[in-house]
Amino acid sequence: MGSSSLSSSFQISSSTNFSISPKPFIPHHKFLIRMPTTRPIDCSWSSSSPSHGILRKSLPLAASISILLCSTPVNAGLMSGFSGIESVPGPQLPQIDFLNRLNEENQKKYAEFDERFKSSPLLKKLLEQSKLNKEKNQRTIQDKYCIRGAEWGVGDCSAEGMSPDERDKFIAMLKQKAGEK
Repeated sequence: MGSSSLSSSFQISSSTNFSISPKPFIPHHKFLIRMPTTRPIDCSWSSSSPSHGILRKSLPLAASISILLCSTPVNAGLMSGFSGIESVPGPQLPQIDFLNRLNEENQKKYAEFDERFKSSPLLKKLLEQSKLNKEKNQRTIQDKYCIRGAEWGVGDCSAEGMSPDERDKFIAMLKQKAGEK
């Protein structure tokens, strides 16, 4: 009844007991199942039944509700409140005096270099230039938007109530002030 090789097709036949017998290789991978019954089994839905539509519609709904109600939350790390392996402290490592002294000397040296750099005249000069450039660029952007607002007739620099000649003179004055031609 058992076989050591795998067969891609089986035939199951029964009168009262099931028996599995391997068939020769068939490339379609089919299973043949034969079960004698005394009366035929009707597996089709009868459309004349009034409960057919209700049962057909309520079955997926019942399955969905059972999945939602029976499911349990999963610990998903940081978002679920589970602290994770990072919160477990590691073992205390032995302290080596030589490395501790070397580390302290390096920290002092780095602090001295940082202080010297922060007080250097070059850094102070670059910070001052950066501050002036920021103010100049801010004024340039404000002038550009003021000119655009005057041309379109919107915003604080709108020339909406002016005659066309006054409007052109106003826009020319704004462009001259901004350094545009």
